[in-house]
Amino acid sequence: MMTLTITSEGDTLKGVLDGRLDTASSQQFSVDMQPLMDEADKHIVLDCSNLEFISSSGLRLFLMLRKATIAKGGDVTITGVSPEIKQVFTITGFYSLFHFA
Repeated sequence: MMTLTITSEGDTLKGVLDGRLDTASSQQFSVDMQPLMDEADKHIVLDCSNLEFISSSGLRLFLMLRKATIAKGGDVTITGVSPEIKQVFTITGFYSLFHFA
């Protein structure tokens, strides 16, 4: 189970991920993250403090969001990643594609 809660503060959108972003939940997450895609010209912060797991399907969705922000002039910052999630980003080569804070 995966939930995404989106809040807006000025030119920043914050998405708080909670749960497991696996193949089963990635389809719903794709729908849930549409507001972030629509406003990809803003600064988007993805809070992954409560993200327990991310699969290749989840990484693909992060990459889609990154591409949208590049196209529209926004950016993505990922916060609160656990060592395990950071390792997944590092092993896949995605760590260098995102800004982590």
